[in-house]
Amino acid sequence: MKVLIVGSGGREHAIAASVAKSPKVDKIYCAPGNAGIGQIAECVPIGAMEFDKIVSFAKEQAIDLTIVGMDDPLVGGLVDEMEAAGLRVFGPRKNAAILEGSKAFSKDLMKKYNIPTAAYENFDDPQAALAYLETVKMPVVLKADGLALGKGVLICQSLEEAREGVRTIMEDKKFGAAGNRMVIEEFMTGREVSVLSFVDGRTIRIMSSAQDHKRAQDGDRGLNTGGMGTFSPSPFYTEEVDAFCQEHIYQATVDAMAAEGRPFHGVIFFGLMLTQDGPRVLEYNARFGDPEAQVVLPRMKNDIIEVVEACIDGTLDQIDLQFEDNAAVCVVLASEGYPVSYEKGFLINGLERFDGSDEYYCFHAGTKQTEQGIVTNGGRVLGVTAKGKDLKEARANAYEATKWISFDNKYMRNDIGKAIDEA
Repeated sequence: MKVLIVGSGGREHAIAASVAKSPKVDKIYCAPGNAGIGQIAECVPIGAMEFDKIVSFAKEQAIDLTIVGMDDPLVGGLVDEMEAAGLRVFGPRKNAAILEGSKAFSKDLMKKYNIPTAAYENFDDPQAALAYLETVKMPVVLKADGLALGKGVLICQSLEEAREGVRTIMEDKKFGAAGNRMVIEEFMTGREVSVLSFVDGRTIRIMSSAQDHKRAQDGDRGLNTGGMGTFSPSPFYTEEVDAFCQEHIYQATVDAMAAEGRPFHGVIFFGLMLTQDGPRVLEYNARFGDPEAQVVLPRMKNDIIEVVEACIDGTLDQIDLQFEDNAAVCVVLASEGYPVSYEKGFLINGLERFDGSDEYYCFHAGTKQTEQGIVTNGGRVLGVTAKGKDLKEARANAYEATKWISFDNKYMRNDIGKAIDEA
């Protein structure tokens, strides 16, 4: 089987590593890929949004299965175009990917189908948003409606901060067209948990839980990022929490999308807040999380190809999804200055220490192959992942492995998974 993966980050590297384990797969391509993916797949210089080129390549190479990793091509309708060309592809169609593509849509869906979430209002007009802020309690959460690389969420502690946030999102368009519409949401407190799931339009299978660290600096300070590290499973995702979510959130979301004529095939990422009043949905994503995929997929026992094909064919009810009884922690090595501004092109040393063992992984996010070697090529550069018998051992192993890698301007948080000690 020939498999094409669309994307270029750590998530796609984690997907490629899982695909490479499948005995069904003979050849892996990635468009556009990165230096790490290039070690297990053939990278092709096609951008994730170059739909015509992706379709043509898949036809020319007789690709048997395409896995779309990134949100932009999913929301843009790549799956629809590939299906129209008679190609087999994993991921939600455009009308289902709106679950992530529009926060206003997802909030309205949850309200309509009684899926627990924070109270909210949607706004197209900044003046109306500003007027609404006068009526709500602080702190408050402002969310750009569209895709914003995980950064389009502002937590505002005061009315003045919230007013400035409206200007930033809707008037200054800091997040581009994503800010043409905005959600104002009540601020919830509690533990955050990420839960990934496979969906075949009707059936849902839950993967192991995880917890991401979004803020750039230790102690959850600094700006929001795409994610500075994660761990799996979450000790706060208890059997009681799972039972509630199974009953009120997971299947309810799948059924709601089907009822709306938007059957979802692919991965739904549930961002949950464990509040005093029970779990609430913070957000949906329509694909594997990044960096959550880097701690969840290495622990999955199943052949990913079998699971993906079941999602496409509507036979997921026949899959017994299983995960190792252990833990994994991922620490992101970033470029100093991320997520604002940073330099690129620094040589990375120590990558050879990751020799393909099943306990340590180095997933590439922003790297490039040059004549001198592999160099930094993004804000998030690498995701160093390690397993352990439990979360404390996995955390110790991951931080030890971060010492194996060196490059100029290397930056990381030093408290990924510290919440483990409080569990």
